[in-house]
Amino acid sequence: MQKLLVSSCLLGNPVRYDGQSQNLLHPGLETLKQQGRLVAFCPEVAGGLPTPRPPAEIKAGRVLTKDAQDVTVQFAYGAEQALKLCKKQGIRHALLKESSPSCGRNTIYDGSHSGKKISGMGLTAKLLTDNNIEVFSEQQLPALFAALAEK
Repeated sequence: MQKLLVSSCLLGNPVRYDGQSQNLLHPGLETLKQQGRLVAFCPEVAGGLPTPRPPAEIKAGRVLTKDAQDVTVQFAYGAEQALKLCKKQGIRHALLKESSPSCGRNTIYDGSHSGKKISGMGLTAKLLTDNNIEVFSEQQLPALFAALAEK
């Protein structure tokens, strides 16, 4: 039974930087949950960061908080833990939170902490993609479910 790695915040867990969640309600996800196929994971928490925590954005290849604290090591470690989990459980697909410096699939914030988004990938999304794990955002649910149906 194929499992799906999912950003914990999308499953209602209050792990976002602001201590909130982004609970994503979708019948397809509910079905996968009932089948025991969802694996919740927050790379930032796995990387050792607290909840809540200062907002962070990628700038010049580094992950920096609004007050310029470099948290790249924690973000990279969390990404490595996500990859390790996927390999251990044979996970080939992930549903990650768009625009996050960890999980952003298509967009991330530009590093200025001004709310501006740019094309790009978060550290976890990039590492997973580079290791042949298909990553989708919550804005790509039809494509995700199509990919899961193919396997």
